[in-house]
Amino acid sequence: MKLAKLNGKPEIFYSIQGEGKSIGKPAIFVRLSLCNLHCVWCDTDYTWNWKSTPFPHVNDNQQGYEKYIKKDWIVEVSVAEIISELANYPCKRIILTGGEPLMQQKELIPLAIALKKSGYMIEVETNGTIVPLQELDQHIDQYNVSPKLENSNNSKRLREKAKAYTYFNANKRANFKFVIDKQEDLEEIESLIGTFKIAADKIYLMPQGTTGKQLMAKQQWLIEICKTMGYNYTDRLHILIYGDKRGV
Repeated sequence: MKLAKLNGKPEIFYSIQGEGKSIGKPAIFVRLSLCNLHCVWCDTDYTWNWKSTPFPHVNDNQQGYEKYIKKDWIVEVSVAEIISELANYPCKRIILTGGEPLMQQKELIPLAIALKKSGYMIEVETNGTIVPLQELDQHIDQYNVSPKLENSNNSKRLREKAKAYTYFNANKRANFKFVIDKQEDLEEIESLIGTFKIAADKIYLMPQGTTGKQLMAKQQWLIEICKTMGYNYTDRLHILIYGDKRGV
């Protein structure tokens, strides 16, 4: 299984869930590498923004920023090694994140089986473009689906997969978290909600931002939209607590 690297080791860390339905709950994060999308504002682009790829990123003009050498940012890890690392933490909530975890879902099946045998609750964070295999799905407790909008700079062909939308909408264990950069994004979300008949109580709206100041600039009007439409509001609690840092 290909995991992202943190300080030369697999990126597995104990923190709290900072977004969505489980916000504030202690959780162990397992960050898988690789992604099938390339969001221009992605804060984990070390999982996909490899040298020689053409994808733009908001940090391109930032001094010292450059694309990543793929072999330096991926580590191969076995199920046994992951289970052993998880035993170091006093928590039974696992969040499989990325990147896009479902790119490696065949490899995740034996991990999910081992986790359930050990009494873990499993959340999967996904961009909602890949339908889970039944062999994996039967072990997953919650899907945090974060569909990407036009503001991500992914083409509609890449980011909007009707089969996946339909699957997750019908799955009682799935919720939808939309990242809002500007008020115009709401028109696109309303169109998606109407097309796929997504219930309001399954929807979470979250401001885009990697600093507390950026988040606060969008909080007030976004909360009012949630109150009016019956959606759930979610902040980025980890950003407010720790800032834009890895492994926390």
